[in-house]
Parts: sequence; structure tokens; C-alpha cells
Amino acid sequence: MFRPSRRKIERLNFILAGAQKSGTTALHYFLSRHPDIAMGDQQEIHFFDNDKHFVSAVDYKELHKHYPPLAPSMIAGDCTPSYLYHEPAAERISKYNPNIKLLIILRNPVERAFAHWNMQRFKGREPLDFFDAVREEQSRIGGKPPVEARRFAYIGRGFYGRQLERVFKFFPREQVEVVKFEDFRVNQRETVTSILSFLGRKPLRSIRNKDRNIVPYERVMNWEERVFLYNVFAEDIAKVEQMLGWECADWKL
Repeated sequence: MFRPSRRKIERLNFILAGAQKSGTTALHYFLSRHPDIAMGDQQEIHFFDNDKHFVSAVDYKELHKHYPPLAPSMIAGDCTPSYLYHEPAAERISKYNPNIKLLIILRNPVERAFAHWNMQRFKGREPLDFFDAVREEQSRIGGKPPVEARRFAYIGRGFYGRQLERVFKFFPREQVEVVKFEDFRVNQRETVTSILSFLGRKPLRSIRNKDRNIVPYERVMNWEERVFLYNVFAEDIAKVEQMLGWECADWKL
């Protein structure tokens, strides 16, 4: 039986670039199950948000070493949600492959912030209660290295409007697929099929609803916290609606 020769990867075909705590782990799971998609040997490779790779001439072998030789029909992708937030990442990705496709999944920024804080608490990294953490965010992360600062950027990572502006500065709209987390959660099969179509791949034969990377919640968000955060994000939510043509009533009070 003839088997086509495999090839070394030259460039990634797509990146799942964010946002954190917005279903990227579940989407990575579905993409990695596709027979014509290679997602690398680890879920988050963190190449384009690792500043040390870009101090001098960039060695993309450090990225490509995570991928085996590919069959001719296969495409390759990386899932690193912090690329959307890390300011230099979009330009770095565009210089690496100006034709690359980007997948972005966005969640209600109020809920995303609380899920982010809860994850940090679960991992034993966050000593502060949620309301204290968000009110003190700027003073806590100011001047810290990006890798350390983003761990506690509960609010900062939810300003999607400014992050999308950065993406669209370097990529045409047709190369970027932006998905609403709430739609993905309710209609996983349809959403995954649409994403695969965007990537030029056939649908998966079977898709079972999957909740991935779920940790137990320490408590629920109270009304005071919710109102405070909505007021922080209201202007940016309106910007996202305008940029994407979305209707985000479910993100509002």
C-alpha cells in the first residue's frame, strides 16, 4: 500500500490564540482529535509570547520541534491563549506567517475574570479574595515581567476590543475566526464544524460535549462584584459588538 511521504513542518497553518478561560482547552481537544490536524506535543507551546526567542534572530526550530513530520494532507496549529493578551505576539505571528489563520474565542469578560481568579485560587497562587484582587490589579501587576503579570490580569485580559484591534492591525478579517464562548458551550457540534470549515477541514464524525479544564468554584460572584466589573467592561463590550457585529446582551446586566 502506497503511503505518501511525510514532510517537516515549515510554518504553522493556524493558531488558537485566546482568550484564556474561554473554552480553549475544549476546542483544543476537538482539534487534536481531527485526523488531518496536528496540535503539537503540548497544549500551550508559548513561543510567540516568550520574549527571549525574539531578542536576536528568531529560531523557529524551537517552535517546530514540537511537531512530528506531517502527512501531505495535514495542517498544524498551536493553542496558546495568552497570545491574544501579550502585546507583541500578533506582530510576531504575522512576521512568521502572514497567511496564518487565527482562532479566537471570547467569553463574557466578567465571567472570564472570575473564572481566572478561581483557577488561581485553586492552584494556590492567589491569596486575595476576588474583589480585593480586581481592585488592586494595577498596583499588583505594574512593573512585573509579562509572564508574572498576566497571571493576575483578571481585568486586563478581558479588554477584548483593544486586543482585537491589535490583531486586525496585522491580519485581514478573513484570516480571523472569532467565536463566542457562550455559543460554543451550547452548540459545540455546530461551532466546531464551522471552525473546521474555516480551516478547510472536513467535520469530525462524532463530537461529544466536553467540559475540559474545569475546577471547582470556591464561591459564586456576588452582585456588588458583578456590577463593579460590568461598569469596568461596558465600554469595551460595546466596542466588541461594533467590531464583530455581535449582540452581547448576555454579557450585560
